Amino acid sequence: MAETQLTFKREEREGVVPVGTYLSDAAARLGIRFEEKCSPVENIHHCKISIIEGEKLLSHLTSVESEQLSLDGRPVERFGCQAKIEEPGELVIMTPEGVTKEPADAAPTAKEYAKEFAELPLEKKISELVQLEAITLGETFSFIINSPFLVFDKAMDVLAGFGLKKEEREKTAARPKEHVDEKAETKPAEAPDEPKEDLDEPIPAE
Repeated sequence: MAETQLTFKREEREGVVPVGTYLSDAAARLGIRFEEKCSPVENIHHCKISIIEGEKLLSHLTSVESEQLSLDGRPVERFGCQAKIEEPGELVIMTPEGVTKEPADAAPTAKEYAKEFAELPLEKKISELVQLEAITLGETFSFIINSPFLVFDKAMDVLAGFGLKKEEREKTAARPKEHVDEKAETKPAEAPDEPKEDLDEPIPAE
């Protein structure tokens, strides 16, 4: 898999990420958090960064970036949630002041997901559990009978899965329209159905 060397200059963080990674995801992987989350629905973005080196390794400007960022200045400005790494190489990035630096690979814990899950309305909880397809009824009874002291750990695993899937859905919903359209266009077309023989066709007389 092709990879890109990434350096966040202000935070003095370095790492290697796969081509196809969005800069906001790469920042999170290295423990770099922006002050606020972006709101794609309201077209509000808080992940503006400056590309010191390697701007040609990134995807083209999206319509959102063209509307909201300065296109003539140097260094080049991008939104982390809109800019995707498309070529291997080296990238050097400068974040704005106020960005939080946490331990690399810091991720929400199962307890945090449990708290978030507990705050959901009942209908939403049921919906999330159905989407997770976590445990069937038979598996649940079998698990409780055979391992009664591990039920709590299993519940934490389910809640962690809930959090990961929730994050993935949020990321997908926040992707730039241009990239979503690109993905749809490159999806392979389904093979046409082979014509079926007409079994009712009369047999010619000899």
